[in-house]
Amino acid sequence: MSSLDNLFPEHTSVPALVQLPGFLEQREYLLNGKMVTWQGDMSPVASPVFLREGGALKQQIIGSTPLLTSREALEALDAAVNAYDQGHGVWPLMSVAERIEHVEKFLEQMRGKRQEVVNLLMWEIGKSQKDSEKEFDRTCDYILDTINSLKELDRKSSGFVYEQGILAQIRRVPLGVALCMGPYNYPLNETFSTLFPALIMGNTVVFKPAKYGVLLIRPLLKAFQQCFPPGVINVIYGRGRETVGALMETGKLDVFAFIGTNKGANELKKLHPKPHRLKSILGLDAKNPAIILPDADLANTVSECVLGALSFNGQRCTALKILFVHKSIVDEFIEKLNVEIATLKPGMPWDAGVGLTPLPEPGKTDYLSRLVEDAKQHGARVVNEGGATTHHTFFYPAVLYPVNSKMKVYYEEQFGPVIPIVPFDKEDEAIHYVLNSNFGQQLSLFGNDSKTIARMIDAFSSQVGRINLNTQCQRGPDTFPFNGRKDSAEGTLSVADALRVFSIRTLVATKSNDANKKIISTIIHNRESAFLSTDYIF
Repeated sequence: MSSLDNLFPEHTSVPALVQLPGFLEQREYLLNGKMVTWQGDMSPVASPVFLREGGALKQQIIGSTPLLTSREALEALDAAVNAYDQGHGVWPLMSVAERIEHVEKFLEQMRGKRQEVVNLLMWEIGKSQKDSEKEFDRTCDYILDTINSLKELDRKSSGFVYEQGILAQIRRVPLGVALCMGPYNYPLNETFSTLFPALIMGNTVVFKPAKYGVLLIRPLLKAFQQCFPPGVINVIYGRGRETVGALMETGKLDVFAFIGTNKGANELKKLHPKPHRLKSILGLDAKNPAIILPDADLANTVSECVLGALSFNGQRCTALKILFVHKSIVDEFIEKLNVEIATLKPGMPWDAGVGLTPLPEPGKTDYLSRLVEDAKQHGARVVNEGGATTHHTFFYPAVLYPVNSKMKVYYEEQFGPVIPIVPFDKEDEAIHYVLNSNFGQQLSLFGNDSKTIARMIDAFSSQVGRINLNTQCQRGPDTFPFNGRKDSAEGTLSVADALRVFSIRTLVATKSNDANKKIISTIIHNRESAFLSTDYIF
């Protein structure tokens, strides 16, 4: 590893294309279809990027956002409640085809903001330009796939079913008023993967952007305002403990879509006075292990583990957070792993080929350093050159070995570039870890013996939501179910599943006689009902 002294560049060397247009003071927020200007306190937005100015390094403060209070949050909730109007509002009663038109209009406007949003992703959370562009494009694709999936779902619902003398039409209808909150590591994609299914199914929404990556919603505010009826989506800012807690305590929220920690989710859910009426869709913590068997293809395994553990500096819920490596190959594995890590280029998000970037969370490098020191005190060593070296907001990946159950890193989700390696002799050791873990999102299995792989698949299929064979843990493709067990998730997200978790099946049923058939036929022929319909969306 080369010295990190020159990691942060001169202020004048930032490429023109990625420069921000000055200090971004955002005082606007979206309330009931209007852009309201906030005159109160503001929250500064600090970039993880430092730049050299006059020979000194200076952290970049790139803008500020409104520190709204519970009063403004409750006004936004009231706007959403009124727009839903107990299911009688314009948006929930709108036809599926009409709601799709509104979302398509938004998507068209969103595509025009690509460079602005990509630049803000780089500056706000330190995501590389390549990954920022991928996140933006993937989000647009997700919205388009959601539209197409809803068309398919609606086509299947446009007919009638006949069972045991009963004629019925079964359709999906919205749940009510939703609160949508996303994470800082995918502040666009993960947030919109709940926001747009909620909207397109007819729910009204209060949307609070992520704690970091908040300014990147700014270029999209007018599109939200122009493309949706008043009150359908309301965008609030501020401290979660002041704004979100007040929303929950009202009992007016029907849906809670949250991606964050299980501790945060549990605390917020407890505030709702009628928790049985609150539908929760949660993506939470994970401690995804890789289990590397003695016959694993080491070249592929090392490549996948580096990607899985260090993509976006390991700041992904789906990242590989602990590696169980068979003792017979652990030395060779570590040697090859360290060689590959050394090829990753540290730098700024806009640098070509960059593989490691600064971390956006204040205090994160200190936390990771403490985690490494705790592991050292219980017998682990940093076994890669330069591992755990810090420079302001930058933390160079640390490979820890041998890791054991006395160490915090054995249990805690580090959410950063620390790779704990646990040597094991018997398969039951790795199986025991998964069975006793509080988390159950995914795991990766690396090996080639079919009988061993089959036995372990059967052991883990009741413990995690996804088992990856000879590949890293990941969310995609977005058509696949994305869920988790234990403390890792509630509900299932995929393009199709998300539409279902933000809606409920309702049916109109009647005895199949001539009089009832005539009533239904008349309703459909004269288009007298928004619910009963045989319209077919192409």
